[in-house]
Formats: sequence, C-alpha cells, structure tokens
Amino acid sequence: MTLAISIAEPRSKLSVTALLLPEKAPENAAFLLAYLEQPRVVAGIHAMWTGPEISCPVPSADIEGQAYARPLPAENATLTPQPGDIVLSYVPPRMWGGSPNAIFDIGLFYGQGARLLFPIGWVAGSVVAQVRPEERDRFAVACGVIRRNGACEITFTRGGDLNG
Repeated sequence: MTLAISIAEPRSKLSVTALLLPEKAPENAAFLLAYLEQPRVVAGIHAMWTGPEISCPVPSADIEGQAYARPLPAENATLTPQPGDIVLSYVPPRMWGGSPNAIFDIGLFYGQGARLLFPIGWVAGSVVAQVRPEERDRFAVACGVIRRNGACEITFTRGGDLNG
C-alpha cells in the first residue's frame, strides 16, 4: 500500500502527487495524514533563507488543541533537501522570535542547493514525502512560477492509496 498526498495551486498550474514515506518518517507521516484528514488550504511563499523552497507554514488555528500537534522528532532527517522532497519542519514554542506557538512548516523543495539554515540556525527537517520522479520537472516549473508571482494558496489533500 502506497500513501500519497496531492499538492495543487491553480495560478502556477502546480498539480503533483507526493508519495509519503511512513517507513522512514512514521511520526511525521502520521502528523501529515492526521492534518490532512480534511483538505487544507495553506499560504505558500517562496522561502527567503532556504533556497529553492515554497514554504507552507501550517496555520496555528489548524493545530490548536489537536492531538496530532505535538513535538515531532527529526526522522529521515536532512539539512540539505533534494528536488522533489516534501519536508516537515518542526520548531518548538518560543524558539523562533519568542512565539508561544510551535511552528509546523511543510516545505516544497524543487531545486538543487537547498539548505535548512534559518535565522535561528540549522534546523533538521524530516523528509516525509517525495514528489513522483516523473512529475518533478513540472513541479520545479510551477514552483518557479510561484516564486515570480509571490504568495499563493496551496491545497493539500490526501491522495489515497496508490498501486505502485
């Protein structure tokens, strides 16, 4: 059984499937699946510090009081995401700018040279899914359009079980 998520943004024509990696990042994959129990629209913006990434911070309102919104371990950890990696980053409360809320960020990495270096230092993220290899070129083109267009709204949905 292969679990997947769908990632879409109409203006850029972003529409890809990412295969989850529950065997490599079980707690992070469980978080993402629980979060996507219903389709979610999340603000996306090209990252400033990490290179070729569309950053999609999970809104605090979406996680307040939710059982799945607990500290996440670094699993299948990386500091240098590769093209097609979907990386879930977790920053504990008060670590970044004193914010009382934990930060959960879904990073869409689309090019070479990415790094998880933030103003607060290096933060290992968990590679929780990967865009299908045959969709990565299209993924990179759409993310480039988002970079040029600015902020957008990205829709994440469970893609269901895939056969192969």
